[in-house]
Amino acid sequence: MFRKGWGRVPVHEDTKISDEEMKKIMDSHGEYLIRLAYFYVKDCATAEDIMQEVFISYYRKSAQFDNRASLKTYLSKITVNKCHDHLRSWKNKRSLFSNGIGSLISSGKSPETILEQHTNRGNLTNKILELPIKYREVILLFYYQEFTSKEISELLNCPENTVKTRLRRAKDLLREKVDLKEWEGMQDE
Repeated sequence: MFRKGWGRVPVHEDTKISDEEMKKIMDSHGEYLIRLAYFYVKDCATAEDIMQEVFISYYRKSAQFDNRASLKTYLSKITVNKCHDHLRSWKNKRSLFSNGIGSLISSGKSPETILEQHTNRGNLTNKILELPIKYREVILLFYYQEFTSKEISELLNCPENTVKTRLRRAKDLLREKVDLKEWEGMQDE
């Protein structure tokens, strides 16, 4: 059995949410989840695809949501997991390799020139997006999404002290790369 308006998403017996409730959840959390996914995957179309997968997953398994955490936290955890799955996928790695080689060949610029242009971006957001994923995610979740270190540890399934260590190391990495004027918001925290 399939519900109208959802394409070919099968209705499961354990679904406890109506289409109207689901629409409200999508309206209230959609943009936030796209932004969260974008910070991981750095591609708008992929972030939108992940957001859709998150809502389909939630719709299918809404009966499993037991309100131990807020809905926002629950959906964020699903989003983070879907982003990690995407980043580990062969399709993503192949695409990154193809795009990297393609841009080197098509630009006609030397790799040194491209690297210099890339390095000269003084934007804090770009520097954060350049961090390894384990540091990027804690910075984004803590400063941009305003989760506590305890909430982040639950989202990432790791000890709270690990989150604190990653935050400290991420800030150390950023301190080396970023102009002090851009660093002001994170310096004393």
